[in-house]
Amino acid sequence: MLKVFAVLLAASVLSLFAFPAGAQDKHEGKLLFHVVSIKFKQGTSKEQIKAVEEAFAGLKEKIPGIVAMTWGTNVSPEKHDKGFTHCFILGFDGDKSRDTYLTHPAHKAFGKILGPVMDDVFVIDFWGDVKHDQPGRADASK
Repeated sequence: MLKVFAVLLAASVLSLFAFPAGAQDKHEGKLLFHVVSIKFKQGTSKEQIKAVEEAFAGLKEKIPGIVAMTWGTNVSPEKHDKGFTHCFILGFDGDKSRDTYLTHPAHKAFGKILGPVMDDVFVIDFWGDVKHDQPGRADASK
């Protein structure tokens, strides 16, 4: 009986190191943001760009797990865009939703629309808070 107790105690102590407090919920209340910046090939027509914009924007309705989406074109006066003109930001509730998006047939079909006109793409993912009352942030409702 003492051996069983010792084994259970050792397993309990080891689990504290294997699964630190809060590890399961370290992303609770956050979204996984997937940021895609696109640089089009020279000579890409306005119609082709419009087709890419519409196809990407349409993914939210076709792929489950996308809980937020916004996109736009570069308006920065800093001149550090390196030719990237479009940015799409998708929000997911977790890694599994993002991974579903990456392998979804609608995402693959979008790649066939983008591929022929894309010169380069820059993609990053990060966990972030969604707050509208951050200090220094303009309140759009005023």
